[in-house]
Amino acid sequence: MAYYTVFTEDRETAGKLLDLGFYISFSGIVTFRNAEQLRDAARYVPLDRLLVETDSPYLAPVPHRGKENQPAMVRDVAEYMAVLKGVAVEELAQVTTDNFARLFHIDASRLQSIR
Repeated sequence: MAYYTVFTEDRETAGKLLDLGFYISFSGIVTFRNAEQLRDAARYVPLDRLLVETDSPYLAPVPHRGKENQPAMVRDVAEYMAVLKGVAVEELAQVTTDNFARLFHIDASRLQSIR
């Protein structure tokens, strides 16, 4: 298993990575006004292969553009991705936490206390 961090490519590239078994991680870039191609890729990636991140201190998500990115802003990315995927943010948080645990071979129950 592997993952592609700060994914900024198109749907076709996402498909190739998924075929190779990758998880794909989206950062605040997906919230940028000119990122429609990236949003199309994000809609395409299945929930069970999705991760979210901040890439702090860079690339703060909307509505924080121009500010220093902080790890806590991952919630903004998750909320945006939940809308794109048509799921509740709580579901997206659970799915991405489970994906993280599976990818890094961590007992998911150990992560419950940090949410």
